[in-house]
Amino acid sequence: MAKTWAPRGRTPILRHCFNWPKLSAISAISRRGRLYFRLHRGTIRFPQVLEFLRQLLRHTRRPLFLLWDGAKPHRAVAVRRFVAQHRRLHIFPLPPYCPDLNPAEWFWAHLKCRQLASLAPSDGEELEHEIRLAVRRTRHRPDLIRSFFIASGLVRYL
Repeated sequence: MAKTWAPRGRTPILRHCFNWPKLSAISAISRRGRLYFRLHRGTIRFPQVLEFLRQLLRHTRRPLFLLWDGAKPHRAVAVRRFVAQHRRLHIFPLPPYCPDLNPAEWFWAHLKCRQLASLAPSDGEELEHEIRLAVRRTRHRPDLIRSFFIASGLVRYL
């Protein structure tokens, strides 16, 4: 639920039709305030996770510490094999049903409830465009990205 503007006495109506193909996303954030992001049409499976990990490895030379939920693509044999082959990748599984501990979930909550609130796209392309614009705006605010770690309560452990 989001607030919107309307003349007094006139209830605003946002019309939208959810008849576009599924759009999924995968993201990672760093304590230094960097945001890595990918959109994918359809469901994210292990090949998309592998490609995202390759992208992360290309963008940094430092060790990567990934906090992962128990999603199926994260547990795939091919993903575990890939992680084992790359010494810079260190995986830390999050406890089940604890989205509040995942800084990336705080990013998604901000994106959905703040930047994309009241958005009623007419099709999938418009939705994709608006998501990319919102991500771009967020990337220019490293202080905001770092705040997602603070909100998760994991800062004292990292």
